Amino acid sequence: MEDIDQTRSRPEYVEAIFEDLQWLGLTWPNPVMAQSFRFSAYEEKLNWLIEQQLVYRAFLSRKEIKAFAQAHQSKTGCDWPCDPDGAPLYPDLCKQLSPAVSDQRAKDGEAFTWRLDMAKAITLLDVDLSWTEYDLEFNPSIITADPAAWGDVIIGRKDVPTSYHLSVVLDDAAQDIDLIVRGMDLYHSTSVHRLLQKVFGLSEPGFLHHKLILDEYGRKLSKSNQDTSLRALRDEQGMTSVEIKKMLGF
Repeated sequence: MEDIDQTRSRPEYVEAIFEDLQWLGLTWPNPVMAQSFRFSAYEEKLNWLIEQQLVYRAFLSRKEIKAFAQAHQSKTGCDWPCDPDGAPLYPDLCKQLSPAVSDQRAKDGEAFTWRLDMAKAITLLDVDLSWTEYDLEFNPSIITADPAAWGDVIIGRKDVPTSYHLSVVLDDAAQDIDLIVRGMDLYHSTSVHRLLQKVFGLSEPGFLHHKLILDEYGRKLSKSNQDTSLRALRDEQGMTSVEIKKMLGF
């Protein structure tokens, strides 16, 4: 799969993001790395995981996973385990398929994702997994990682050779990022990222997770919920960049 032409003009919504970041006082090196231009890099690593038999085709949809979890609860009276975000873990059904059956289902056009065999990947670790977390005064603390809590996470899809987890790990390494700043909603995902960094033999960056701007119900702001945007806080409510930063804990 070829990378998308980076010379094409950026969409209007991307330019709006850059404008918002500049308004907050942030700067960055150019050209900006965009995930839509890096499919070949992701595909190379996904193919390596396939060759190492660290991923498998998973054919269950979200609806089917949820139905499996509910059936398990009805049958046993016990809750099916969930990941830190509250989604039910992927069952072992597809991992038990023979390669021939899995290949045939894919050839027949059945939708699937590539999921990491978490248990197998963890066996490759030769040390306890952790990361260095920094606070806003850059005081470090060591956090024990628990990638198993996520189960067999999605690494790639049938038509797109990547997922969030794979993309950010490879992009951070490609840019020699040594301190990753993200929201607290991605704190637990760091366990998966540290595992992938170890599996790929990548360097270990530090992490700083800032607090989120929440609505009156304690939920993070989201476009899907039609919540107030940064542009609205800035233009309609007259908030300053300093006030926005304080809301994020800076």
